[in-house]
Amino acid sequence: MGYPYKGLENFVNAENFSIGGTAVTATAAEINRAADISARIVNCTAATLAVTAASHDGKTVTLNRAGGIAVTLPAASGSGARFRFVIGTTFTGAATIKVANSSDVMTGNAIALQDGGDTMVGFETAASTDTISWDGSTTGGIKGTEVMLEDIATNLWFVRVIGSATGVEATPFAATV
Repeated sequence: MGYPYKGLENFVNAENFSIGGTAVTATAAEINRAADISARIVNCTAATLAVTAASHDGKTVTLNRAGGIAVTLPAASGSGARFRFVIGTTFTGAATIKVANSSDVMTGNAIALQDGGDTMVGFETAASTDTISWDGSTTGGIKGTEVMLEDIATNLWFVRVIGSATGVEATPFAATV
């Protein structure tokens, strides 16, 4: 026996849609973004990347351009959007992840594994940190580095960087916007 209302098999009245008595309030775009496993890895080989929640939230973005990449985050609003970046190709040129505007800042830390002595060094953000900056050497930007960013409040990004650096290691955090 088929669906009794011919032509309405795919129709859902969104005003009254619920599951187990709980109203579904997510938009179709939000449901699709959460459920789409076909594009969980986003490979970036361009010189610039403008990050958006619709295209990058909850996904892993691989940064694969040796000459460097300039990544710009969306404005922080407290949305809870999470972005994960993995450096897939060691940078030989300058690379950055920066906030969208002069009001946004980052709070968090970076751990850099040192190339000598089997040790590591840590760096904290400053009150004005708005950029992660790599040079492929002392500030990092080496293949295998992971960056996690989360939009935790209006004008505030949480950041965690775990990676490697060479030479006399230095902070990857800066205030540039």
